[in-house]
Amino acid sequence: MTEQQLVDLLKDMTLEEKLGQLTQLDGSCFSGDGPVTGPEQELGIPSEKFPLAGSILSVTGADRIEQIRRICIEAQPHHIPPIFMADVINGYQTILPIPLALGCTFEEEAAKKTGDIMSREAAADGLHITFAPMVDLVKDARWGRVMESTGESACLNSRMAAAMVEGIQGTKENLDGHLGACTKHFAAYGAPTAGKEYNTVELSERSLREEYLQAYQAAVDAGSAMMMTSFNTLDRIPATGNEKVMRGILRDEMGFEGVLISDWNAIGELVFHHVAVDKKEAARQAITAGVDMDMMSGCYMSRMEELIRVGTVKEELVDESVLRILRLKNRLGLFERPNRVEKQPEFGKELLSEESRKAAREIAAKTMVLLKNEESFLPLDREEDIAFIGPYMEEKGILGAWSFFGDREKSVTVLEGIRSKNPSAQAKKGCGILNPGQTIYGFRFHETNEMTEEETAQSIQEAAEYAAAHKKVVLALGESALQTGEGGSRADITIPDVQKKLLDAVYAANSNLAVIVFAGRPLDIRNIREKAKSILYVWMPGTEGGNAIADILYGDSVPEGKLSMSLPYCVGQCPVFHNELWTGRHAEDGVAVENRFQSKYQDIPNAPLYPFGYGLSYTDFSYSAVELSRSQLKRGERLEAAVTVENTGRTAGAEVVQLYLTDECASVARPVRELKDYQKIHLQPGEKKRVVFTIEEDMLRFYDRDMNYVAEPGAFTVFIGTDSANDNAAVFWLEE
Repeated sequence: MTEQQLVDLLKDMTLEEKLGQLTQLDGSCFSGDGPVTGPEQELGIPSEKFPLAGSILSVTGADRIEQIRRICIEAQPHHIPPIFMADVINGYQTILPIPLALGCTFEEEAAKKTGDIMSREAAADGLHITFAPMVDLVKDARWGRVMESTGESACLNSRMAAAMVEGIQGTKENLDGHLGACTKHFAAYGAPTAGKEYNTVELSERSLREEYLQAYQAAVDAGSAMMMTSFNTLDRIPATGNEKVMRGILRDEMGFEGVLISDWNAIGELVFHHVAVDKKEAARQAITAGVDMDMMSGCYMSRMEELIRVGTVKEELVDESVLRILRLKNRLGLFERPNRVEKQPEFGKELLSEESRKAAREIAAKTMVLLKNEESFLPLDREEDIAFIGPYMEEKGILGAWSFFGDREKSVTVLEGIRSKNPSAQAKKGCGILNPGQTIYGFRFHETNEMTEEETAQSIQEAAEYAAAHKKVVLALGESALQTGEGGSRADITIPDVQKKLLDAVYAANSNLAVIVFAGRPLDIRNIREKAKSILYVWMPGTEGGNAIADILYGDSVPEGKLSMSLPYCVGQCPVFHNELWTGRHAEDGVAVENRFQSKYQDIPNAPLYPFGYGLSYTDFSYSAVELSRSQLKRGERLEAAVTVENTGRTAGAEVVQLYLTDECASVARPVRELKDYQKIHLQPGEKKRVVFTIEEDMLRFYDRDMNYVAEPGAFTVFIGTDSANDNAAVFWLEE
């Protein structure tokens, strides 16, 4: 349809139709024959109005989608088709590594490929939009949803955000064969106080703008079709009712022209925030703030008509939002082809294809971070005498907490991957993932360890005896996938106690030990580091996780992952991150213990256990000193910072060369250092490569005391190395 046709359609719609377009309902509101009455009371909407909804979420399968689509189109006076949306986070049926793991690749192509695979699969099954990517900057490992982010760096997050949007949406303007992206959660959802889910956010405007907004801007610039509001407050105003943030920043400053949707019942929750007295006031605040679509609160459809009738809300605000939604439907081609999936013999060929599984395996291997490798424990030899032990050896639940639509039974376990290299390999479970009798509840399923204390003790003893009878041990441990994700905040971020007992028993029996760690967040792994000679952090690796792990274990793939989020020494450090600010009594680790009046802990280090950007390889890399093309930088000019990197080992490998900057003196406190650029290189043994970065004035800008975005003259230190703790530095000056 042309723009004029969309405008004409809008003019011909009744207010009831318009409010329907602004409403998103869950698929549970519909049966096979039509709407169901169950949600009526909660939503405040008669069930006969459900088919007027402009969008439906959490419905999958082409047949089910077509069924509901027909119900809605037949009830619509203008037969406007609904948009179908779902949470496709790191895969639809081919599940790829969780986003936090994906960040460890430092590779935009891997992010783009991930977005492309999950988008093509979901689109082939009838969906139109995914609630992804989540680009919230995260620094606190206690928060369960760190698994959905690509980490703690604004630079890394921004580049991965743009790549994910591009992968999800493809290259065609009409998104044919792909989904539209709904970037989330605007804004600063990743900074909840105390790492507690749905908690308030307390950020200065300077921190918000310099760090947290960058990835959203990158997603907007990449053309994200939609944006989702966050649950949290900013400046004590809930985001969903925050006109300054939604209209002022998102639309006016960032230039976002797409559809803005609330999160689940976020408009209704304005009442629970105690900023709206009832749903009617909540609806007024949200539409005034510019929220186009109401997800599952019913506030717009049940309350907006009265607000317009009495003049509290102008209908022009509703028209503005409806037109944006109609434009999106037009872009998706829904007016010409309401059902974008054609019933053909090859239907579904995208789902779990051999090509997608191969890509998932390759990407998963790139995400895995080798944290420790004493005595070159890894890679393993196929002929070595090895005991494979642990609850994750034969565990299928390695997809991640938000992988709703993937079939865990189709995932490759660690033991299955190992047997593809060593067919005679055997494994002992040792214990459950959770403590005996413990149950964790998720959104669509739950997990219980039904082993008794007695059965567990016997199993651990058998595992220890098994370990003692072999030369080496590989132990697969970790938190449950359901201990992460939305609602997965944890104050204790260690592995479950029963696994600690297994670790202790196996170590006592055989200290020649490597540990594979499964996790959806940075864990406190001090006890693992103390005992293991090698540690491979594999996150939640997805459908092909077991094959990818085996590829790393046996050297068919070389580790190249770098931490996208610092691993804390313990939970007491959280949040801990690489770009902390200078303080008046800044203390590096190693300060004399008797000097108590420093910014430090008395009982633990300041530094994380493993810093942001850290990761080993099976080979070694050496760096030359940093070379600058000039020591003085004038405004409007640029300088080059370079190092020569050499592969000094005997194996080919990949290295992420990372550039950090420190502003040595400014009008406001600045980060000790922050990532500003990176390049991934691949080197053969003995090969050298000169890596050159360009530094421009824009990279030096920040918000000064008067909130002007400027680069102030003075000294800057540039660090180029293998992680955020490197000390390979040079200094240049920015002149007036």
